[in-house]
Amino acid sequence: MDRRSFIKFSSMIGAGMAVSTGIAGCVSNSRPQTNAIFTHGVASGDPLQDAVIIWTRAEPEPSVLKADILWEVAKDNAFEQIIASGHAEAIAARDFTVKVDVKGLSPDSKYFYRFRSANNQSATGETRTLPAKHIDKITLGIFSCSNYPAGFFTPYMEAAKDDGIDYVLHLGDYIYEYDGKGYATEHAKEIGRTFAEDNDTELFTLNDYRKRYALYRTDIGLLSLHQKKPFIVVWDDHEISNDTYRDGAENHQVEEGDFYARRAAAVQAYYEWLPIRPPFGNERLEIYRQFTFGDLFDLYMLDTRVLARDKQLEYSHYRDAKTKAFDQAAFTADISNPERGLLGKAQRDWLFDAMKNSNTKWQVIGQQLLIARMLFPVSIFNGVPREQIAPHVHKLANLKRKQLEGGTLTQQEIQQIETVMPYNLDAWDGYPVEREQFLTQLNTLEKPIIALAGDTHNAWHNKLTLQDGTEVAVELGTPGVTSPGMEHYLSMDNDTAKTMAEDLPVLIEDLQYCNLHQRGYLTLAITHDDAIAKWHYVDAILTPNGKVSDIHTFVISA
Repeated sequence: MDRRSFIKFSSMIGAGMAVSTGIAGCVSNSRPQTNAIFTHGVASGDPLQDAVIIWTRAEPEPSVLKADILWEVAKDNAFEQIIASGHAEAIAARDFTVKVDVKGLSPDSKYFYRFRSANNQSATGETRTLPAKHIDKITLGIFSCSNYPAGFFTPYMEAAKDDGIDYVLHLGDYIYEYDGKGYATEHAKEIGRTFAEDNDTELFTLNDYRKRYALYRTDIGLLSLHQKKPFIVVWDDHEISNDTYRDGAENHQVEEGDFYARRAAAVQAYYEWLPIRPPFGNERLEIYRQFTFGDLFDLYMLDTRVLARDKQLEYSHYRDAKTKAFDQAAFTADISNPERGLLGKAQRDWLFDAMKNSNTKWQVIGQQLLIARMLFPVSIFNGVPREQIAPHVHKLANLKRKQLEGGTLTQQEIQQIETVMPYNLDAWDGYPVEREQFLTQLNTLEKPIIALAGDTHNAWHNKLTLQDGTEVAVELGTPGVTSPGMEHYLSMDNDTAKTMAEDLPVLIEDLQYCNLHQRGYLTLAITHDDAIAKWHYVDAILTPNGKVSDIHTFVISA
């Protein structure tokens, strides 16, 4: 199945993702006729100035394939001022999920919603439309990388308690496709976060993905955050398979079946279980889209995975198996190939045109990957044992500190700190030509720009610069909800991770701050004068009683 066939196949699937439409002012007086239970709470998302998606899952009695569900939207949580209601169907073909696109709402308004069957009523959800005119302040809660076996979703729960957060952005890795025996499962059994027997394998089929979403949506923290805040979401790779690219994935082998069929199944489950408008049936199929928050900022959610990404390069492919010599010429030629990209020209042009025509104060980009140049000294890649990388980085950072303080280094020491290479070719570092094109376009706008990133499981604050050093934007990376970060990969204790987090900004020119060992989330409070970024770190994810224990703040001037 080639890409064109995949799009056609996905469009056919899209018919099964139909969204009911509700209009403000239209109120139904008829009662639902089918018994059903609401198994996974409520959610809302993709808010516009006059509309919002509301979601639930209503499971009818066994052997019944369809349930009639009444939805209601009100101005008050007692539902004395119902402004819209109607009926929708929960059917087996959509895994009994229900979505309603409620239109004709007022801008910058809070609403309450619920769902009813003949014998049950859902929890009451809260949501909000986008502002249409002047707005003084908006606060976003920003998340990524929630791995169920790795721990409880404490950051979601803590954010659900924060009345200051207006909208939630989820930048991907909402679920993970792995089985229950490998990655991040060390404590799963002791904390009761294992998979059921019928979902304990890697995910391949539509039923596999559906069951994984159903499990994730039993976490009380995620349930609470969905109930309290409208979500704006985009996928990363693990909603499909690790290191997904346009035509495949690192975690998909030929013997595992057709990749496009697997991806289509993953995409269908994603649109069924998340409160997002399916693009199928519209003028375009892409998930990238724009949200306008009055005169304050425009938000652009991008796809760096499915539509246009070329396969990632791997250092191992350029190293001779016998001599271990690295073919620098071949690697340089491939990574400098102007045809390689991860956004693609169509998405870049759409983004640039939208940003150029924007009349808001700020431009905010929501996407998955670190854009900044994360260039580590080459010596780190030349046989340094994993557990010795942190001490090696500390040694090099001290050399750099000595140089910055006016001390004299040997030529060999200078070479050690100045000879660098990207550590993660799955990020924008693996696509430097397109990155330069992308940042060059942004630089012509002469507007304040903030780029948001997930994926790494750690917190980052970077300058985004052109190759000549021109600063274009600020980048903020959110820590993972539960997925282990660099402290896990490099076997660092907390003190070692803290030291390395102090060392890396010394060695990496555009890096301003990082946290390499704590899970949490990011908030971004945007006003016309500045944007205040706060990284919120929780003290525990292996118990359900964790709390926010540390906050790091940075202020960005307009």
